[in-house]
Amino acid sequence: MTVLLEVRDLQKSFAGVRALDGVSFAVEAGSITGLIGPNGSGKSTIIDCISGFARADAGRVTLAGADITGRAPEAVARAGLMRTFQTVLLYERLSLRDNLAIAGQEFDAAIWLDELLRTARYRRAVAAADARARRLLELVGLLGCAEVDAGLLSYGQKKLAALAAALMSQPKIVVLDEPVAGVNPTRIRAVEAILCRLNAAGQTFLIIEHNVEFITNLCHRVIVLDQGRKLAEGTPAQIRQDRRVLEAYLGMPPQMAAAVAGPA
Repeated sequence: MTVLLEVRDLQKSFAGVRALDGVSFAVEAGSITGLIGPNGSGKSTIIDCISGFARADAGRVTLAGADITGRAPEAVARAGLMRTFQTVLLYERLSLRDNLAIAGQEFDAAIWLDELLRTARYRRAVAAADARARRLLELVGLLGCAEVDAGLLSYGQKKLAALAAALMSQPKIVVLDEPVAGVNPTRIRAVEAILCRLNAAGQTFLIIEHNVEFITNLCHRVIVLDQGRKLAEGTPAQIRQDRRVLEAYLGMPPQMAAAVAGPA
C-alpha cells in the first residue's frame, strides 16, 4: 500500500524534558492506524506537531509526499489533514447543520466577493456544502438533530458531530484524538461501525486512544509510545502479545507479562 502520512525522527522538548525522542512511523493510505501509550508517553505532543499546533524541534512530517513540517494548522488542514480534539469544539449556539457548513466553507471554491454578491458560484458552493453536511449527519446518525443547537447535544453526540465536521473538507486523513473517551459502551460500538464504513469508502484515519480494546478491534496497525519513544508497532494481535507493551501500558510485572505474552 501507499504511505500517506510519514513521521521521521520527530523530537520535541519542553523546559528540558524530552516529550518526543526520535519517533518515526508511517500511516498507509486507506488504513486505520492506532496510537496508544500511557499518560505522558507523548501522544498529545505528536498529534500537535503533526497538525501544526506545536512546532517540533527536529524531524520531518510528510503528507502524500509533501513536506508539512512546521506549517501552521490552517496550512496543514488545506494540505489534507484534519483533526479532532479531546475537548469537543463546536459553536454551541448554532445548529448542527450550521456548524458543519462553517467547517466546510474555508475549503469551498467561493471567495468573499462571491458571498457578497451572491454569485452562482457561491450558491453552488452553499448547496454542495449543505448536501454534504446532510450526508455526513446521516452517516453518523445525527440527521434528525440537524437543526438542533449544538450545545443541546449529548457528549457522545458532540463527539460524532466533531467527526462529521472534520470530514466536511474531504480530507486525505483524519486524526482523531480520544474519540470515545467518556463515551458509553453502546456509543463506542456505534463509533466503531461508523469508522469502519468510512474506511471501507477509502477514508484514512490515525486514532489516538486510551481504550485499548477499541483500538485493537478497529485498527489495522497499532503504534505504542512510552516515555516519548516508539516502544512497539505491529498488528493488533502482535501488540496484544508484546511483553514490553504489557509491562509499560498495562503495568504488568515482567514475569506476568512474559507469561501472558507466551513464547517469543
